Amino acid sequence: MNYPRRTLLAGGAALALSACSGKKVATYNGPEVTRLQVVKSRRKLYVFNGHTLLEDYKIDLGSAAEGPKRFRGDGKTPEGTYVIDRRNPRSSYHLSIGISYPNQDDVAYANAFGQDPGGDIFIHGEPNDGKKGRRKDWTAGCIALTDEEMEQIYLMVRLGTPIDIYA
Repeated sequence: MNYPRRTLLAGGAALALSACSGKKVATYNGPEVTRLQVVKSRRKLYVFNGHTLLEDYKIDLGSAAEGPKRFRGDGKTPEGTYVIDRRNPRSSYHLSIGISYPNQDDVAYANAFGQDPGGDIFIHGEPNDGKKGRRKDWTAGCIALTDEEMEQIYLMVRLGTPIDIYA
């Protein structure tokens, strides 16, 4: 008997919080996103359902974009196959979704050189510090979109979605 009451209370709390925020809660009702692909040389992020291209976006990368990420602080965006493994609605950037870098191969490579592979690689929007506007390859190794595009991606992409990052 407590379960329906708990559900009602939780739903009521969520409704009250959304009303307090003054923001409309958006949803995505399109085809499931089954894979993301990034082609660094084209500065493009492709969103797929199976073999069907749903969307493509212009992106910015790490400040030293050419070549795969190898070590913390190298300014490079990783190359390889990863998954979306976390969501951050309170990011220092306008929303972010995490990429599972480093994988075992990335760690082994960095360790072979006595280095740290780094981490905290995200797809994110623009900085929340007021420095908005398209700049070329300004991240520390992440994949950046405009805030509006990031809102779309944030709604479309679920945890566990594979992402292939190519040179």
